[in-house]
Amino acid sequence: MGEMMHLSYAQNMEDYHLDLIFAGQDRGCYVDVGAGHPVADNVSFHFYLKGWRGLVVEPQAALAGLYAHVRPRDAAVSCLAGSAEGEVDFYLVDKLHGFSSTVREHAVGAAQFGAGYQTMRKRVRPLHALIDAAGLGAIDFLKIDVEGAEAEVLAGMDFARHRPRLLLIEAVQPGSMAAAWGEWEPALVAQGYRFVFFDRLNRFYVADEAKDLLARVPAEPAAWDGVQHLWDHGRAPLRPDHPDHELAQVFLAELPCLTPALLETLLARGFAATARGDFSGRALAQLLARRDFAGSPRDGEVAALLASDQFRAALGRIASRYDGGHLD
Repeated sequence: MGEMMHLSYAQNMEDYHLDLIFAGQDRGCYVDVGAGHPVADNVSFHFYLKGWRGLVVEPQAALAGLYAHVRPRDAAVSCLAGSAEGEVDFYLVDKLHGFSSTVREHAVGAAQFGAGYQTMRKRVRPLHALIDAAGLGAIDFLKIDVEGAEAEVLAGMDFARHRPRLLLIEAVQPGSMAAAWGEWEPALVAQGYRFVFFDRLNRFYVADEAKDLLARVPAEPAAWDGVQHLWDHGRAPLRPDHPDHELAQVFLAELPCLTPALLETLLARGFAATARGDFSGRALAQLLARRDFAGSPRDGEVAALLASDQFRAALGRIASRYDGGHLD
C-alpha cells in the first residue's frame, strides 16, 4: 500500500483526491494538459514523486523548459493541444501564468489583478498525436486545465485508441467561476465516460471499463486543512517549517562563491521572473543603490557591476544570514 499524501502541490487538492482514487498504485502514467509550473499548483507532481511518469503539455515555454531540470522522466512539450494541427494566437499573461489562454477575454480579465499580457502565435497539435509521439501506453489519468479551451483539447483525443481510466477537467469559467461544462460534457459521456465527482473547480469522469475506481471516488471534497499545502510553508529560506529550509540555507550560503556566468544567468532570470523589466547593469545598479552608475554598453555594465565591491558586498550580506556566521 502506498503512503498517504502528506503535502499537496495542487491548486484545489486535485492531487489529494486523485491519490485517494489511485490508492496503493506506486507506478502509473498521466497526461497533464495545461501543466503549468512543474511544482507549484501542479496536479501531477505528487505522482511523479511516487514514481509515475507521463506527458505534460504546457504552451508557456519558460515553464515547459523547467521540466527537463525538475522532472526528467516526463515528456514535456511546449505547444497547445487542440482539435487539429495548426497555429493560433496565444495570450501570455505576465506573472499570473494560470490566466494565459487562447481565449483573449480570459487574459484581459487578469487586468483586475494588475497583470498585462502579450499575444504570440503558438503551434497547435491534436492530443492523440502528442500521446503517440510520447510513446505512452495505458494512461491512468488525463488532466485538462486550459482556461476555457477544454472542448478544443477533447476534440483532439482519439478515445478509440487512448482511453485514460479517469479524466479531470477544469469545469468553470476563469474568474467568474460560472459553470462551463455544458459545452463538452455530453460528447465525453457519449465516449463512455461517467461523471463521478465535482471538487467545485474540476469535474472527474471514470471510463466505463474502469469501474474498479468507483469505490474510491470521494463523496465530497476533502476539508482544506486535512492535508498540508505547499503554499502554507512560504519561502524556503525564511520558514524553518518549510520542508526544504535547510537545503535553501546551504545554497544561499554559497552565493559569494558562484561563478560570474552563473550569477549573470540567475540575475537575468530573476529580473524576468519579478517583472522588473530588462536586465541591465543600470537596473542592477539601482538595486544596489548605485543610481549614479554610468557604465558603458549593456554587457560592459553588467560585467562591471558583477565585479564591483557593491555587488560582492550584497552577496556577502545575503549569505551571512545562512552561513552560520550571523547572530539572530
